[in-house]
Amino acid sequence: MVIDTFSRPLKDLRISVTDRCNFRCVYCMPKEVFGPDYVYLNRSEMLTYEEITRFTRLLVQLGITKVRITGGEPLLRKDIDHLVEMLALIPDLDLTLTTNGALLTKEKSVALKSAGLQRVTVSLDSLNGDIFTSLNDVEFSVDEVINGINNAASAGLNPIKINMVVMRSVNLSSVVPMAQYFKESGYILRFIEYMDVGDSNGWKLDEVVPSSEIVELIGAHLPLEPIAPNYPGEVASRWRYTDGNGEIGLISSVSQPFCGDCSRLRLSARGELFTCLFASSGHDVRSLLRSNASDETIVDTVTSLWRSRDDRYSELRSSQSQQVARVEMSYIGG
Repeated sequence: MVIDTFSRPLKDLRISVTDRCNFRCVYCMPKEVFGPDYVYLNRSEMLTYEEITRFTRLLVQLGITKVRITGGEPLLRKDIDHLVEMLALIPDLDLTLTTNGALLTKEKSVALKSAGLQRVTVSLDSLNGDIFTSLNDVEFSVDEVINGINNAASAGLNPIKINMVVMRSVNLSSVVPMAQYFKESGYILRFIEYMDVGDSNGWKLDEVVPSSEIVELIGAHLPLEPIAPNYPGEVASRWRYTDGNGEIGLISSVSQPFCGDCSRLRLSARGELFTCLFASSGHDVRSLLRSNASDETIVDTVTSLWRSRDDRYSELRSSQSQQVARVEMSYIGG
């Protein structure tokens, strides 16, 4: 196990496999910035599946037990189930994937499960068609995402988590309907405070709906009670319905920062390591992977990086910190 300057262990690796996405969500990849002329990574710039797998195997030596495949939209990466199959061969690894659900066909869901994927998390910010299409900004329907969720469930990619980013002036009215719809579904609905990730989403503090307000809003219709986390350092606080039929999670990066327990390292599709979701720059490991560097050299490099880690952005968030350039969420995943 390796720990950073605040005694936080390295446990989780988020792997972004592409910087492309088929949605243009206003809080992540707004169309005004990521338009037709936007230049994405080309194939040669991105890590190969073999490079990703080698790097992941090495990080297991440092304590990594969880890997989440992200993007962009990871299902846009060709033969993504082949990467899943390669990573699934690494012993004792919790392997999941986050997606917008648009490409979760029956065939793709079965292929991912057969390859060794354990679970999926699907982003869905409203059940209201008009609100949802205004958020994804590509006229993609709610029904198609729901179909994708159900396809994943039928394939055995359970328990499925549903992530909803809440913005006060956009989809606050969708919070209770979402809770009611998913209450007895077996899926775990998680509400995420709107975060100032990157420089493109026009973040404003008054658009943030604190998790405490969400609990109060839902609780007025569906009584809730807090429950213990599944494990130390779990990002989402857990609440269950008092009738025992389901639970929700709340991710409170703005109102209740969880920097003190953060154990996540992020690998971009380009092969850069980021020690914080709100980082301004990354650390190149692609050059090591492509220069015949030894396993020991790579492990030592990551060990040194993590041991010097002192990130606490959410705890120190201020008007000054928000003026510092930050990497886009679509580049390193959520």
